[in-house]
Amino acid sequence: MWYKIMEKILDNVGYDVDCNSHPSVVTKNYQHVLALAFAVKEINGNSQILPNTTLGFHIFDCYFVAKGTYHATLLLTSTTERFVPNYKCDTQNNLIAVIGGLDPLTSLHAATVLDIYKIPQVYQSLCCLTYGPAPIMHDKTPGLSFYQMVPQEALQYEGILSLLLHFRWTWIGLLMMDLENGEQFVQKVVPMFSSSGICFAIIERVPKLTFITEAKDLLQECAKIHDKVMRSKANVIILYGESYAMLFFRWFPYLSEEEEMGEEARGKVWIMTAQMELTSVVYQRTWDTQIIHGALSFAIHSNSLPEFHKFLEHISPSTTNGDYFIKDFWQQAFACVFPSTVTNGVDQEICTGEENLEMLPTPFFEMSMTGHSYCIYNAVYAMAHAVHAMISSRLNSRFMVDNRKLPFQNPQLWQVMSAGDKVSFNQKGELEAGLDIINWVVSPNQSFHKVKVGRMDPQTSSNQLFTFHEDTITWHKWFNQVQLNCSYFESSARPISLCSEKCNPGSSKKVKEGEPFCCYDCIPCPEGKISDQTGNDCSTCSDQTYPNKNHDLCIPKEISFLSFEEPVGISLALSALSCSLVTVLVLLTFVKNHNTPIVKANNRDLTYTLLLSLLLCFLSALLFIGQPQKVNCLLRQTAFGIIFSVAVSCVLAKTLTVVLAFMATKPGSRMRKWVGKRLANSIVLSCSLIQGGICIVWLAISPPLPEADIHSMAEQIILGCNEGSVTMFYCVLGFIGFLAIASFTLAFLARKLPDTFNEAKFITFSMLVFCSVWLSFVPTYLSTKGKYMIAVEIFSILASSAGLLACIFSPKCYIILLKPELNKREQLIRRTD
Repeated sequence: MWYKIMEKILDNVGYDVDCNSHPSVVTKNYQHVLALAFAVKEINGNSQILPNTTLGFHIFDCYFVAKGTYHATLLLTSTTERFVPNYKCDTQNNLIAVIGGLDPLTSLHAATVLDIYKIPQVYQSLCCLTYGPAPIMHDKTPGLSFYQMVPQEALQYEGILSLLLHFRWTWIGLLMMDLENGEQFVQKVVPMFSSSGICFAIIERVPKLTFITEAKDLLQECAKIHDKVMRSKANVIILYGESYAMLFFRWFPYLSEEEEMGEEARGKVWIMTAQMELTSVVYQRTWDTQIIHGALSFAIHSNSLPEFHKFLEHISPSTTNGDYFIKDFWQQAFACVFPSTVTNGVDQEICTGEENLEMLPTPFFEMSMTGHSYCIYNAVYAMAHAVHAMISSRLNSRFMVDNRKLPFQNPQLWQVMSAGDKVSFNQKGELEAGLDIINWVVSPNQSFHKVKVGRMDPQTSSNQLFTFHEDTITWHKWFNQVQLNCSYFESSARPISLCSEKCNPGSSKKVKEGEPFCCYDCIPCPEGKISDQTGNDCSTCSDQTYPNKNHDLCIPKEISFLSFEEPVGISLALSALSCSLVTVLVLLTFVKNHNTPIVKANNRDLTYTLLLSLLLCFLSALLFIGQPQKVNCLLRQTAFGIIFSVAVSCVLAKTLTVVLAFMATKPGSRMRKWVGKRLANSIVLSCSLIQGGICIVWLAISPPLPEADIHSMAEQIILGCNEGSVTMFYCVLGFIGFLAIASFTLAFLARKLPDTFNEAKFITFSMLVFCSVWLSFVPTYLSTKGKYMIAVEIFSILASSAGLLACIFSPKCYIILLKPELNKREQLIRRTD
């Protein structure tokens, strides 16, 4: 871990490096030192930046602890000859900027000391740049200008969320270091991710590394975390930690409280933040790195710098002066020792100084500039441009106040150029730049390749903020081996991370009690509802559609009405026409024999009226067949009601005529004046007028009109006639029923009168059939739906009309057609005697 502080020294040539020896060096971070030296070398060789001025720097190591940071920072406040804090008499070497550490606490500790001592003394403002996450300030914000050389962390939150949503990973884990920045990460991403439908299976905090922490206890705690993570169904784990976190994560495959956990452990997709790099220390040289194979990480965008590669080719202990880090780096990176450090009895390989940096595995060193090194490189250039702008401004103004130097105006670092890149900051001092998405592919020799698979760029349009190339990703081999046999297998063995498998269409999610909303059971959709391919919640189909049997699709409803083309409609229409034809034949038979006694008996005009009304009754049934229109909706019920009233009133009049005729034959009877056509005609006319009045009122207040019934039947839209006022409909039926009951009662009472002149028995049977049909009609009509309701009403019309025709006129037709000898006056008189 390198703590880096850069000191810009005007009018001083060269650089020197101070360090304390340390038993273990993170060799990969040595590139940060070289990136700083390379940037200074380039700037000093560029006459366009800081002409007549040489840039210099000091580098200090803090060893992970605040004490080391405070001590190194205090060294900046004193002269090089003698350690006296807050006292520097050197007028040439002016400290104007500090590049903080890779970890946020390092930057915060350094800034706190510098702010307390108001360093530097010459200038009124000091600029502090960090190339790691910004420290959490709370209420102790130093009065320094912080500029963060890495993109803001909020962009990483959005990037991780976009990644999870892209792959539909909704059941994830979070592993972080137990530090303030880690807690801040949790507080921000948990509600943010939850609102997008993502749940956390585990949130584990790795204990802080302190000197009082017992190694055994720490390893035991980490072993418990390891087993919990590896047993979890969550295949995606987010790693959040400081720069040195990867050193401890390298222990992860070897920590377990269970036997044989390492080789048999399930694979995971690790998503790492930009702060983390795959690094190793010397004792981890041969450790397995397959656990991170296929991991995804966010990385600080960096451009290729060919000159930096050439600069590294010339780095060796023999060619570098003043760099006291290089020998420790060289010995630990190449696992060798220099002759001057060899002790007796130690058998170690001797360092020649000519070893090739390109031969080192990538966890130890990289020849291409890493993202963090690129941030340091940019920070040096940004500071140089700012100092250049300050000097130019001071020379141009040529103002001095009381022989004092003009106070250093806080340089506007919002936009400067560095190596062809535009370095821009927002008002919070955060770098406005994007992030690369990297896929880590581990090689058998423990080296790895970083494959760029995506990009987060906040400076593009909102729909191009997140770009991703899934086809270029290499996943952990476990997913290729295991998911091939899974029912939820996806193409290219894309990892799945779900608490519950996706519900099939036709079912919905039911959250398990006491568990996050991502854990659920799948239950079938209830009747009338569906769920589509997403299998989320059941929804109701539109009024024009209905669910299929699997409840996963809405099918257009069939238009249904009683038509002439279907079997039921054809059968009823043929029945109506057949009955009409029979009625016509009966009427013709009676007309042909209108002067015969049996036709003339019991009011011949009523007989003709009854036959005509029955004919119309049969024909009125045709109004109920076919697609409903406004005209036939208005006519069919009213025509049926009036025509049936005429028919039944004719029967009532005939019955009453028979009764009165026999009562009038008694001596002194006053009933003779009522016997005749006048009474019968009055009954038929009055009953017809009453029923007609009811129908007129019905049409006036709430007429029947066409309607489409979408609710009665799930699979059909029923075209029919809305009866308008149901009360008026049953009033029409009720009046017909009243006439029928009156006719039945009178006929029943007159059934024993002499047969020669008596129709009462036939009328009794006809009314019995009529009343039976219509009494059974009401419950049957109410219990059926759709077009079959219309079929029931048509059947009732035909059955009741046919009953009247058969019971009243079949005996007379039998005599007229088959027994004409009985249709004579003499025969009637003889039978009377």
